[in-house]
Amino acid sequence: MKAKTCVLTVAFCVVAAVAAFAASNAQMGTWKLNESKSKIGAGMPKNDTVVYEAAGDNVKVTIDGTAGDGTKTHSEWTGKMDGKDYPSTGNPNEDTRAYTKVSASTLRFASKKDGKVVLSGTVTVSADGKTRTVTSTAKGADGKTAKSVLVYDKQ
Repeated sequence: MKAKTCVLTVAFCVVAAVAAFAASNAQMGTWKLNESKSKIGAGMPKNDTVVYEAAGDNVKVTIDGTAGDGTKTHSEWTGKMDGKDYPSTGNPNEDTRAYTKVSASTLRFASKKDGKVVLSGTVTVSADGKTRTVTSTAKGADGKTAKSVLVYDKQ
């Protein structure tokens, strides 16, 4: 009986550890835009594919999409989810991006150009881990604010 209790305890600990790891990494993986469920603001960028992957003790985010003017975009960002600015490459509209982990399923982000926030918002993964919703706000060169709600499906 004692051996059975030990085996069940170890099994429970392993399951709990795996569940905690999965919850803390809800963003990880490849996400494809579901345009039919999204509301894209006028002139706002559209990220068609977003990939979150481990890069040592950092996270690498790769984005392929379309800029507000219709040109194709590819950007990469590597850093920690600690709210600090890390360099972003490939996107002429931003120099840095910062992510802050709000909870196991939610991130806050801010993209900056020349030290000024040009795009900000939140990224939330659904409880089942299959859907990701990005709500963002940007101020255009004309000074007008646009908002988008982009919905992604996990691949």
